[in-house]
Amino acid sequence: MLEQWAPILVFMILSLITGLGAIVGAWVLGTKAKKHSPSKRLTYECGENPEGSAWIRFHPRYYVVALVFILFDVEAVFLFPWALNLKGLGLLAVIDMTVFAAVLMLGWVYALRKGALRWQ
Repeated sequence: MLEQWAPILVFMILSLITGLGAIVGAWVLGTKAKKHSPSKRLTYECGENPEGSAWIRFHPRYYVVALVFILFDVEAVFLFPWALNLKGLGLLAVIDMTVFAAVLMLGWVYALRKGALRWQ
């Protein structure tokens, strides 16, 4: 029984030692600035001087577009393995994936009709 779990235990112990060793090593070897310069508090904008505050409000439509992107990205993750094993899965898998894609398309059409994806 122990022989079966020994490699997993060794891996977990070595992972724990590696992680803790990296944290302790960074803490021991870490250098600290003697003076705090005001430029450390500035927002970094690709080498340009920042304009305004970094804390601005974004329109909620950006988040809706991001959620729709993630939705269809996840759909692609499910479609690729299904497409690779299509011959071995049979007709039931084709019907299941058609229902899955239809539900997602209905959600997309609903979002379009509500105007959630329309830029103004």
